[in-house]
Amino acid sequence: MTNKLIHDNFLLENKYAELLYHNYASKMPIIDYHCHLSPQDIANDRIFNNITNVWIEGDHYKWRAMRTLGIDEKYITGSGSDEDKFKQWSKTVPYTLRNPLYHWTHLELARYFEIDELLNEKSASRIYDEASNKLNSKAFSCQNLLTKMNVEVVCTTEDPTDTLEHHQKLVGSDFKTYISTAFRPDKAILIESPTYNQYIDSLGKASEISINTYTDLCDALKKRIQYFDDNSCKLSDHGLNHIYAENYTESEVKLIFKKKREQQEITATEALKFQSAILQFLAETYHEFGWVQQFHLGALRNNNARMNIILGADTGWDSIGDFPQAEKLSKFLNALDSKDKLTKTIIYNLNPADNEVMATMIGNFNDGKIKGKVQFGSGWWFLDQKDGIIKQLNALSNMGLISCFIGMLTDSRSFLSYPRHEYFRRVLCNLFGDEIQRGELPNDLEWIGKIIQDICYNNAKEYFGFPNVGKE
Repeated sequence: MTNKLIHDNFLLENKYAELLYHNYASKMPIIDYHCHLSPQDIANDRIFNNITNVWIEGDHYKWRAMRTLGIDEKYITGSGSDEDKFKQWSKTVPYTLRNPLYHWTHLELARYFEIDELLNEKSASRIYDEASNKLNSKAFSCQNLLTKMNVEVVCTTEDPTDTLEHHQKLVGSDFKTYISTAFRPDKAILIESPTYNQYIDSLGKASEISINTYTDLCDALKKRIQYFDDNSCKLSDHGLNHIYAENYTESEVKLIFKKKREQQEITATEALKFQSAILQFLAETYHEFGWVQQFHLGALRNNNARMNIILGADTGWDSIGDFPQAEKLSKFLNALDSKDKLTKTIIYNLNPADNEVMATMIGNFNDGKIKGKVQFGSGWWFLDQKDGIIKQLNALSNMGLISCFIGMLTDSRSFLSYPRHEYFRRVLCNLFGDEIQRGELPNDLEWIGKIIQDICYNNAKEYFGFPNVGKE
């Protein structure tokens, strides 16, 4: 047995798990169908100055851990030097034992930089220099980092106002990884936002439509959907607390939007009616275009009001929410299904207490027309760690068909995050391998290996149908 933390059989607890991982899972390409990587960095094939730039900037997982340890914000998002920020992260790492950051950190050092020693205060300077020196070469540019991890598809996430100029730059380039995008129009939905009217003005400019009425808004959004579709987009994405599915009339919604545009106050009930209407419109339009729609549900965002004022959104002050999910989600999906306008749908859940709710809900709308049409998405954000992954896999297995699952995604802003797919695959193979050893599954490695490969890659390839992906 090796003394290295990251070794060939890391997380694999018996021979069946080892065979499933090494013979079936490990070499499958990666389809990362939802992430927040910078398309500009990919298109420009950015080379990072040092490991802090690629590893710590923008990573609120690390920021939360550092704050918990008492690290000053100067060395997290503040004015500290890149090397000092790395050293403070290195000081934090030994204290992250049993947090997924400990595993991810050492997986990433091993897979990208072939560094096998543990990161801590003593090794910090040496590892900073070694990793940064490698990153300064063309071999570690953004595109080559993706190639190194066998990433076949990347779907970034863009607002409807985005020009997609960086995606356009990649069309016809020599870069082999297929780069697409997902349409994320939440800012057009969340009418209670104090900056909503400014956003609608920018959407009007992007769509070349003067948005004065609700009809104008729908026309502008549909025009941007057409633009994204023309640029090979096939997915949408929404990050909502919960699904909106209030009863409304068209006249009500038109009046609510008019009030907002005229700077009048709208009530909470009016906001829910409007949000329900525009979400329904968008979902029906996705069906028209043949897109996949994704819903990331259950996050309670920006909890620390003081730090939100200082640092802004998406800086590490979010948590799991406990919103009621089942009734509104059922009503929303029913409204679409009753019109035969329910497109392929992926539902991600952030509250593990709702896992079985989501796993059973998808079965209500899988109507036999498309394999795995409605998916219970992989564990995400706070749940993309070993325990969260296993709970999601078990709920899906118990309530549905794990064999139809489209597998893992990164949902990350970091170009060093792709070993999370390896982490997921090792957990998956160990789960199956353990049940083979206990006699709960047959010792049929060829068939179970096929299921493993389907979950890791084949199901996603079939589900999304990205052009020319996986073809010689």
